[in-house]
Amino acid sequence: MLRPVKLGHIVLRVRDLERSKRFYTDVLGLRQTGQIEERMAFFSCGQDSHDLAVIAIGPDAAPPEPGRVGLYHFAYQVATAEELGDWHAHLKSQAVTIIGTTDHGVALGIYFLDPDGNELEVTYEKPASEWPQDVNPFAGDAPLNFE
Repeated sequence: MLRPVKLGHIVLRVRDLERSKRFYTDVLGLRQTGQIEERMAFFSCGQDSHDLAVIAIGPDAAPPEPGRVGLYHFAYQVATAEELGDWHAHLKSQAVTIIGTTDHGVALGIYFLDPDGNELEVTYEKPASEWPQDVNPFAGDAPLNFE
């Protein structure tokens, strides 16, 4: 059976390319790896050419709509639960809209919005030995408190 080796990249539609470039580099710490004119930029959090691209579609574009078919969110993973707490403080200090924090059983997550209303998550994947054993390990929805 054919099987991909990993998720290659995500492309988001945004209103303002410069604003998005600032958010993804200054707030999320991604490295900008390329750009096509004033319409598209590419970013990486590792060694790949890019794992995220943004394409500007204009200032009057409608925002993402909850309840519609399509992308719900995407996540960047961090190495430790402590680092996730540091991310929570960092996002707050940057006035990023945080919409939720959750213990999912298999992972801990912080959900937030980019300047165009696209939902992202910073997540810490727990070791399998810490996953819940008595219930569906993916069904957790307990709130997290970073304060």
